[in-house]
Amino acid sequence: MERPAQYNLTLRVIHWLTAFTVIGMFAVGLWMVDLTYYSSWYKTAPHWHKSVGILIAALTIFRLVWKIVKGSPEITGSTFEKKAAHAAHHTIYLLLFVIFASGYLISTSDGRPIEVFDWFSVPALGELFPDQSDIAGLVHYYAAYALIVLASLHALAALKHHFIDKDNTLRKMIGEKTL
Repeated sequence: MERPAQYNLTLRVIHWLTAFTVIGMFAVGLWMVDLTYYSSWYKTAPHWHKSVGILIAALTIFRLVWKIVKGSPEITGSTFEKKAAHAAHHTIYLLLFVIFASGYLISTSDGRPIEVFDWFSVPALGELFPDQSDIAGLVHYYAAYALIVLASLHALAALKHHFIDKDNTLRKMIGEKTL
């Protein structure tokens, strides 16, 4: 299959939606841990966080399938940059799935399903191992920080390609005509 010159509209929309959602979820996650029982957000914020997390997990699976079916443009740069970009992309996906899985384990350790905006429920498996919520919580926390750091480096690399190398790397993801 011939590689496209730029990312198709579906992948571009999913990329940017995921980027902004991950940043928002990170900020909300940091804010949520300081909520007290008496806060009006004590139940609402975690409900929204879990619901959005499930939807982004489903969207990420769709994104991977779509990317396989439709293809993606070749990565631009030196051999090192190409290998680093591939490693970063794979690690970003890995971190996303670690965050999804650990969030699920935190949320369902008490045996209750995750209610996704009261639209549908994701069944719980209950506590699969001792201290599941605490262990999964630490994994979730550190994976989220690692994702934010790696996504920031990813964004900086795209800006470097755009402003210093003056190549098509960023143009391919914003839908601008490539040079």
